[in-house]
Amino acid sequence: MKTSRCLPLLLSLCIGQALADTPINLRHDAAPDVRIAVGNIKGAVSITAWDRREVQVTGRLGDGAKPLAITGSNDELTVKVEPQGRSGWLGWGSDNAMGPSVLELHVPKGASLDVNVVSAQLGIDGLDGGDIDVNAVSGKVRINARTPSLSAQSVSGSIELAGHARRAELETVSGDILAPTLGDEASLQTVSGRVQATGGPWRKLDLSTVSGDVQINGGTAANGSLSVDSMSGDVQLQLPANVSAAIEASSFSGDLRSDFGEVSRHEHGPGSELKANVGGGSGRIHIETFSGDLRIRKKGNGE
Repeated sequence: MKTSRCLPLLLSLCIGQALADTPINLRHDAAPDVRIAVGNIKGAVSITAWDRREVQVTGRLGDGAKPLAITGSNDELTVKVEPQGRSGWLGWGSDNAMGPSVLELHVPKGASLDVNVVSAQLGIDGLDGGDIDVNAVSGKVRINARTPSLSAQSVSGSIELAGHARRAELETVSGDILAPTLGDEASLQTVSGRVQATGGPWRKLDLSTVSGDVQINGGTAANGSLSVDSMSGDVQLQLPANVSAAIEASSFSGDLRSDFGEVSRHEHGPGSELKANVGGGSGRIHIETFSGDLRIRKKGNGE
């Protein structure tokens, strides 16, 4: 009797073990500029460009996930990890017992991407030409690509950008934004995350933060604009020596210092401001902080 009772349990455990972490090996023909939608709830996603007209997916599918498939046509394909049973958006609120899935994709170099991940790390490498749209919750996002348009939003994970995005829109709540190669136009927003950005000359750069510290290295193009708004985060802006811009900066209670022009202090009450025309003033630079310190430096000058 005892043995007969144990057999179903042992069989169930063996089946569960066999289904856990299922190997993935899928292929689908694809157009050179195919648009690919990718989704994963937990684990990791790695997307690498190659010169083939084909999408390949390898890796391991976590226990509790539905069988994976590449669906769609050669122009539009979808690769999405879904839990067994009911789930909300991208599996949010689904069975927490679902194991992590690791997706390793090879895609045509000119592909466009729409990627949604929850608790999954994301890496994108080598793409050249297609648009990239990323939504993440807690996983780190790393993008090394050349793209005319990049949009990346994350809640608590950091966003790291390499390569070149002509237009970039990067948003986080508590995650850092690290963007050493920003293109002509960029919009950066964070609540408490740190921002480090380099690039330019920018036609338009807009940056806003609540409590995150900001470091920017670059200047404006002819008739370009650079705008920074901070509540309590410190801001450091390093401009090239040959910058041409009208600079307006102010801080309510933070310390304002500048290598360009002279800072004026309010006679009654807190606050300081700066107005300076540099190099003909063809661009426009506007920076405001409430309680954060503000430092505007000329490249090459020491502290």
